[in-house]
Amino acid sequence: MSRKSKINLGIFALVMIVAAYFSFFNHPQSNNKTVTIGVMAGDKNEDQIWAQTIKTAKEKYGITLKTVKFNDYSQPNKALANHDIDLNAFQNYPFLENWNKANHGDIVSIGDTWTTPLRLYSNKYQNKDDFSDGDQIAIPNDVTNENRALHLLAAAGLIKLKDTNKATTKDITDNPKNLVIKPVDASQTPTSLSDASFAGAVINTNFAKSAKIDFNSAIYVEGLNKDTTQFFNFIAANKKDKDNENYKKVVKALQTEKTKELVNKYYKGAEITVWDYKK
Repeated sequence: MSRKSKINLGIFALVMIVAAYFSFFNHPQSNNKTVTIGVMAGDKNEDQIWAQTIKTAKEKYGITLKTVKFNDYSQPNKALANHDIDLNAFQNYPFLENWNKANHGDIVSIGDTWTTPLRLYSNKYQNKDDFSDGDQIAIPNDVTNENRALHLLAAAGLIKLKDTNKATTKDITDNPKNLVIKPVDASQTPTSLSDASFAGAVINTNFAKSAKIDFNSAIYVEGLNKDTTQFFNFIAANKKDKDNENYKKVVKALQTEKTKELVNKYYKGAEITVWDYKK
């Protein structure tokens, strides 16, 4: 092979190497826009909302969003902390605070989604003001929902509480009707409602739904105010990823008017979108 041929061959090889380099780093797969988000399994309506979010993420931002479903609340934060998923969306602020503290976690919110108001029900009374002296009311006994239920009863004017976001029955400062506030397992609150010894019960929406309780029969519904913003659900990320541009776009893909329409259509007030609520 002549010297000129060798030079030409060398130039050709160099060109091919440079072309391959730029082809690799400019190929769509090299800029990975696939994002995985952990959600809870079992709600077909919420599946439809995520389907719309997936569509928007792809069409508007070029992001392939994939949902990973979990069956209980102990799993999604662990998976996020272990980087098995990129984001999750299932919890409120007290839940995350407790989880981070217990697990030395560093997970943060990057955008609010919706909230599911707690409701006070009664088979005995038609109005929250009808409770009599000594009546018994069941509330959920887990840390997050006991606090939340007590704030609901305080907002309803039935009791007064210390200024705390971790309230227990010990934090009741005024109870003019001497109501007996009894914490029970959250799953048992619908059963308590049908128990003659209880005049009322504060029931989580998911358990009310499972017990086929009509949401509209509630005599008091948790509102949006400074005490209830802590119970907003949100999309969460590891703290070091909170400014990731693709993750921010996933939040934007969910926070749309179309999502609002779907939440109103499927939940009819049982869930309320909150990302534009002014805290």
